[in-house]
Order: sequence, then C-alpha cells, then structure tokens
Amino acid sequence: MYPRGRAAGPHHGRRSLREGFIIERMDTSALRQAPFGSVLTDSMSIAWYRDGKWSPERVQPTAPLPIHPAAHALHYSSSCFEGFKAYRRADGGVHVFRLERHVERLRQSARLLMLPEPDAAQVKRMVLGLVDRCRGDVPEAPGALYLRPVLFGTVPNIGAAGTPTSEACLVVLASPVWDYFAGGLRPLRISVELSSRTAPHLGMVKTGGNYAAALGPTLAARRDYGADQVLFCPGGQVQETGAANFLLIRDKHILTRGLDTTFLHGVTRDSALTLARDLGYEVSERIFDVDETLRWIADGEAVLSGTAAVLAGVGTLIHQGREFRVGTGEVGPHTRALRAALISIQRGESADKYGWLTPV
Repeated sequence: MYPRGRAAGPHHGRRSLREGFIIERMDTSALRQAPFGSVLTDSMSIAWYRDGKWSPERVQPTAPLPIHPAAHALHYSSSCFEGFKAYRRADGGVHVFRLERHVERLRQSARLLMLPEPDAAQVKRMVLGLVDRCRGDVPEAPGALYLRPVLFGTVPNIGAAGTPTSEACLVVLASPVWDYFAGGLRPLRISVELSSRTAPHLGMVKTGGNYAAALGPTLAARRDYGADQVLFCPGGQVQETGAANFLLIRDKHILTRGLDTTFLHGVTRDSALTLARDLGYEVSERIFDVDETLRWIADGEAVLSGTAAVLAGVGTLIHQGREFRVGTGEVGPHTRALRAALISIQRGESADKYGWLTPV
C-alpha cells in the first residue's frame, strides 16, 4: 500500500483514494508498488448536464462531488464509464491510445442506458485538456496515465425507476499506473462458469452493474480454486471473463467470440485482432463452446485482453472442479509476441499505421 502523506490541501502531489490524504510526488519504485488505479492526479475534468444541455467543461482539483442521496445513478444504476491510457514516448512526447474508439463506446453506452449523450468533441477536449494539465504525471515506459471518464445520472428522484435521468455529470479522472505485470508475465488461473455475466442486451455496455454482477462468482472461484478470474459461458458457449475478453491462439490462428450484444466489445481485443491479421494470423470470430476450448488448449494458448494488462496468458482452466493445463502451463510465445507488438505501438516505439495515437 502507499504511504500516507500530509492532510489534503494545496499541494503538488498525487491524491490517494483514501479520503483526506495525498501521496507526495512518487518516484518509480513507489509507483511500481501501487495497486492499479489507487492514486489519482491532482486535477480532474468535469461537465454537467442540466436543462437539456451540457455545461462548458472545466479542469478543477480532484475532490469529492456534491451529489444528492436521491441521485438517479445511486438508485437505478444510470452510469457508464471508459478506461484507456496516455503514454509517454522516449522523446518525451505524450499521446492517448485509441481515444476516438473509446469516446464512441462511451456515447454508445450512454444511448443504451438512456443517459444524456455527451458530444464527442467535448469528451475529447476534456480528456486531452486533463492529460495536458497532468503532463508531468504521465510516467515513462512501462508506466502510463490511466484515464477514466465516468458518466452518471444526477436528477434527485427516487420515484424515477421508469424515467431516464434529466440531469447528469461527466467526470474524467487520471491515475498514474505502472506495468500491470511489473514482476514479469505470469500465467493466470481461470474458472469456467456456465452462466451469464450480464443481461444479454446490456453485455456491450461498459457499466458498473455488469462488473458488480461478476464479483460473486469471481470471489467464489478465487476462494474455491485460487482462480484469478471467471470465464462466463452461458449455456456452455464461451463469452468473456468478468473484466476482459477471451481469445484462443494456436499455429497463427486466433479464435474468439463473434461480436454481439451479450459481451463487451473490447478496444484492446479489436487492436490485437487488427494487428494479428497484419502479422499473418488467421482470425475467426464465431460462437464456440467449452468443449472446443478444452480441445484447443491441449496444445494451444488462451489469452485475456483488456486495457490494464493488455494481453494476459492463461495457464490453467478449471471446469467442473477439474484443472486443465493450457499448453505448457506458461504464457505462450504467440501471446508474448502479440503483446509486445501491441505495446510497442502504444508506447510510440513502432509506426502507428492505424492512426490509433492522438498527440497531446
């Protein structure tokens, strides 16, 4: 855990999520030990929706928000968010990875949850303005500045279960983070759950309720099997884990679930598949089941994809109380190579021929 600093007030450090304390400007060794997302920059960007329009955004000190206890989001879960990163290049420049795609996914989530939809240009200004303000807090590689826009309903009405919120708030937070696998890649243990992570029509929405729904099965699998995550497979069909998409790799061939409304359309997933195709992989996006997965992993690889870890290799699948080793049980060579190639683009070390990097 982080050391506690002086009481909050005027400062030039980073704010801990523990209320009332800040962390003095950290060196690299302290950042390595930080739990992912546990420390915020001093500044955040914010805009409010009232009377049918969004206010101008402004950057202000990171601090608690005035929110009514009857706020729509607290009672009816009218909230959604995004998560992506800004990277510092070797020459000192800073850029955001796949900003456009994340902004559009936030707007899609807002539409599906009947939240006021923020203008794409305003969201981009909020993100880039905050990154520019916090430019000095963007760690050098392998660190990054994790960005978290969150949109939630604020109208105070506990009787509005069947009515969309007419007021909302959009906040963009920033958190300096280190490499998710700073101690080196390790193979994950994944438990197979024959149930859904979320309601089928809301799986593609990045909303907190979906993550909360996955917590019970995930904690049970951690307790019973020492699992890191749960792979949700409703009706035996492979879908996604509680916090990442799922891919199978073997002999320059990638298999993953075809896009539909039942699971999150991951930006890291899309980036990895785009890059893999250019590297000569055959990519299949279709429905497949647990039995096919178990046959595949006998001599193949299984991978989780997500913003925090990028690509994480799976070493063990646990199904009906039995353990099935994935390949050699270690992080496979295809996973390592594809992860390294993607990270090289994210950090600006390789050419960005896809137009994924937005300079700040």
